[in-house]
Amino acid sequence: MNFKIPSKREIRHAWAAGEPVVTTSIIVLCAAVWVVEIVTRYLMPTVFSAIVNWGMAAPVLMVRRPWTWLTSMFLHAPSILHILFNMLALWSVGPMLERMLGHWRFLAFYLISGFGGAAGLMVWARLTGDWGIAAYGASGALFGLFAAMLVVFRRVGADIRSMLVWMAVNFAMPFVMGGIAWQAHVGGFITGGVLAALLTAAVPGTRGRSLTWRMAVFGGAIVVVLVAVVLLCSPQSW
Repeated sequence: MNFKIPSKREIRHAWAAGEPVVTTSIIVLCAAVWVVEIVTRYLMPTVFSAIVNWGMAAPVLMVRRPWTWLTSMFLHAPSILHILFNMLALWSVGPMLERMLGHWRFLAFYLISGFGGAAGLMVWARLTGDWGIAAYGASGALFGLFAAMLVVFRRVGADIRSMLVWMAVNFAMPFVMGGIAWQAHVGGFITGGVLAALLTAAVPGTRGRSLTWRMAVFGGAIVVVLVAVVLLCSPQSW
């Protein structure tokens, strides 16, 4: 099978046709970063450690390293199961949500959900005093997408039993396998669920407003809340 990098014209056509360009791009980016991780892990261990330490989300350092809420979403453990499971999960829900939301709104939803996952880690560290935790992976953002699908399915009256089973399996994973940051799962799920509910609900004063307007207003408000949560829970603020 030959792999061909699409031309700009082909990408523009796919974008205009509503194909899952953003979902595919996220998967390609995560896979590329994972390959870099694997290569550096075996050939340049010092570089590998620097990449992971620089990019992972650690509550104790998150305020001083604010980029880590974003970079941690594109890092994965060296085990192929981690990235494979996450990317399969993304492909199972991403294309549908991207078609419903539109490319840029879907990307915003994904990133906000990922930020919610990082905030979940911060809240847990504050509640338990465990500032030694750190995590990376797309799971927080993915659980935000799961929550969005659940909200949408319920709104349209679709059968959500298969979705509930899938989510239950994902929520149960931390209890079966060690080293999984379930706190990020919960944070992403709550964030994605709240945002999806706001986008689909008849909120007073939003009648007739476009989905872009709703995403800007509600998504922006949630980001402000998440920033406040991170700052208030940070060890530097106490």
